[in-house]
Amino acid sequence: MRKNRLGWLCPVVLCIRFCFAQVVPPVEIQDPQLQTLQRRNMSSLNVVGQQILAHRFEFPFYLGQKLDIDQKVQLGSDQSSIRFDRFDDKVVLAISGNYYAAYSQKFDVEQRAKNTLLQVVLPILRIAVTQFKDNTAIQGYAVEISHHVVKQTMGLTVEGPENMMTYLPQRVAIALVQAKTQGQQEAAMLEAQVFMNAEPLSIWLSDGNVRTTRVTPHKQVPVEQPPPMAQTEADLVKAVDSVAPQPAAPATAPVVTKPTDASTTPPPPRDSSKRALAALQSSSQDVINRIIKEQDTTAHFVSYAPPAFIGFRKGIYLEFSINTSLPAADAGSRYKQAALAFDDHVAHLIRPLLEYFQGEQSFDGIGISTTIHLAAAKPGAAATDSEAVEFFFPFSALRCYESYDYTGQQLINAGTVLINGERVGIDLPTAEASSVK
Repeated sequence: MRKNRLGWLCPVVLCIRFCFAQVVPPVEIQDPQLQTLQRRNMSSLNVVGQQILAHRFEFPFYLGQKLDIDQKVQLGSDQSSIRFDRFDDKVVLAISGNYYAAYSQKFDVEQRAKNTLLQVVLPILRIAVTQFKDNTAIQGYAVEISHHVVKQTMGLTVEGPENMMTYLPQRVAIALVQAKTQGQQEAAMLEAQVFMNAEPLSIWLSDGNVRTTRVTPHKQVPVEQPPPMAQTEADLVKAVDSVAPQPAAPATAPVVTKPTDASTTPPPPRDSSKRALAALQSSSQDVINRIIKEQDTTAHFVSYAPPAFIGFRKGIYLEFSINTSLPAADAGSRYKQAALAFDDHVAHLIRPLLEYFQGEQSFDGIGISTTIHLAAAKPGAAATDSEAVEFFFPFSALRCYESYDYTGQQLINAGTVLINGERVGIDLPTAEASSVK
């Protein structure tokens, strides 16, 4: 009887050690504050690790801090990943891992990111937020996932990795996991930050779904030897959905499938050629002239840079150029100046401008480019350098702001902000409260 008990005990001990191995040991964390936080929350962190292991993902998923590694290598690698870290000086619960699913290159990066968000990031967040939503020491969550993309290169089908990182403040993460509708999820994601291979990215959850296939152990497969395809759609779905999270099967080419209906086909990008922009400019010039005449007193349009249509991020925006003057007392970081320019000037123009563009439009949104000028600190003193800030807002977000469904911060998060040509994120309360330098 005693022997039987020991026989049952060994698998249990191994299971417990395996679950604990998903959490980074506190001694491996160099930051004293984060190390203390890791040690105090080991119990909750282990629960997160166990529940992630128990979750059945569509394709094999493994925790680990090392990304872009072959699945066979992953099986023998350190899978400790759950730890406290910092993102933009904020304390976050960080979780990273490898998702062995492959996307066809015909789906754009936004669609691939959306699918990984729904299939991997969201389940992980639901588990993590449940454990840490009431922990005031945690300011957000950072989830980094590596998946694969199947591409055609010089007659070969090649699988390559793509790394996606998602950051959500604590409040936003709670709103996302508790959302009951896609609209509520969309609103939460507008305040999240997503990066694909370190490049900022926006995700719209209303886009079509993406079909994925399992990552194969070989990176190159000759195109002349196509893989056997399922005979029916039912067989294909069954073949994909029945994959269990276990080591990859012997070498076979990835099954690259097509969308099953028109609703999964992404909308064609706007024609942003010079000819198309010129035609749009010509057809809208009367409205533009009326805006300049009626709004210039408030807007302070730049006379040498009249409103013009431009191509930006696969869309077309009508960009207005204005000047913003700030008192010397508002000197500080460029982020602070951009935030003040938005609150004191740009935000007040949005609703008046939207009055001229009611209903569906043949372009995607409005851009406002402003040059910020700081008054001299003392009479006769030299003027300080100016900052060039550009705000691009899609109509979907502008309509929400117009109807008071969005705050200014939500509008900024839904759009794109450039300072001197570089994309930045702006937190209005933080930027405006920054100390004067």
